[in-house]
Amino acid sequence: VQLQASGGGLVQPGGSLRLSCATSARIAVTRDMGWYRQAPGTQREFIAAITPGLTTNYADSLKGRFTISRDNAKSTVYLQMNSLRPEDTGVYYCKLRTWAADYWGQGTLVTVSS
Repeated sequence: VQLQASGGGLVQPGGSLRLSCATSARIAVTRDMGWYRQAPGTQREFIAAITPGLTTNYADSLKGRFTISRDNAKSTVYLQMNSLRPEDTGVYYCKLRTWAADYWGQGTLVTVSS
């Protein structure tokens, strides 16, 4: 199973970014796909996840600014991030859960700075 995350970059505070994560896995064998992030010196934290049936789950602290979605036909999950803050800076990882194992993408760096 391969995961390819993209869409990170430098954005000013208050700006927006959309991350994408494409997978080689068949959607039918996945439990869900999600996003995590890790800032320097901190633990990786959960952002959001979405099932093949489009049920979503969010970290309470990020609900409202971040939106997860997926395109099952493209086997791709997206993370729309709005009203970005400097504290959102970090490496963003996508994660795929199957009924047998979990898989991580390589991470994409998001930097929020003026």
